[in-house]
Amino acid sequence: MIAFMNPKPGSALVIVGHGSTQNPDSSTPSFEHADAILRRRIFGEVHCVFWKEEPSFRHLPHLVDRSDVYVVPNFISEGYFTRTVIPRELELDGPLTHRHGRTLKYCEPVGNHPRMTDLLLRRAAEVAPGVPPSETSLLIVGHGTNLNDNSAAAAKREVEKIAALGLYAEVLNTYMEEAPLISEWDTLTTQPNVVVVPFFISDGLHSYQDIPVLLGIESEPTEAASQRSVFRNNPYHLRGRTLYYSSAIGTEPLFADVILDQVAAFDLAHTAHP
Repeated sequence: MIAFMNPKPGSALVIVGHGSTQNPDSSTPSFEHADAILRRRIFGEVHCVFWKEEPSFRHLPHLVDRSDVYVVPNFISEGYFTRTVIPRELELDGPLTHRHGRTLKYCEPVGNHPRMTDLLLRRAAEVAPGVPPSETSLLIVGHGTNLNDNSAAAAKREVEKIAALGLYAEVLNTYMEEAPLISEWDTLTTQPNVVVVPFFISDGLHSYQDIPVLLGIESEPTEAASQRSVFRNNPYHLRGRTLYYSSAIGTEPLFADVILDQVAAFDLAHTAHP
């Protein structure tokens, strides 16, 4: 990750998220990362816009004063939203768009960053301190859907990288909506300890309310993640195993550095187009 970025007082940073009309915590990480970046005083402006809540995509032209705008998708996978919805809604022509006196610089989504592997390992170690990886099954949970293969591909990519390191006895990808299903976690694993890390941006509807039910931690969906009780109660003794459940990877504070890295990567790739 970058250690330092030259100030860009003439530029604005816009973090684009999914958001939710059902869960108030869905947008929280995006706002937290935006605040962290704003405190570094790198950009003249830092804003968030969302697909499913306010401020929405359509507000971007009215939120931003600067003419030079970096747009970073706060999404785990490169798929329908990053390739279709965001470019369509923001009227992007490609990585560089010149329109209405502004230059929009469309960066890679955060989930494409090579340090995702390190952040997943960091989160797994934090949630199960002192637990020997050699006696642990690590499960990376993605959404999974027949409508978007990239959702599953992102989790598979990270599992392959972590498994190749040989740290954990088992490393498996599991999904909410396609096989291998997270609800079958006990039959998929063989180790006495099981660490589950949601490969999601926020502790929203899926990682806080849906997955705990699928794991057997909760009998029905709970209230919003701001209560955090599901994470404070680790470990869980279920189905003859010791289960550790972490918060979503996108809540990791180092995501602010990942966002800045995607800006730096854009600049590096487009040095011929200042």
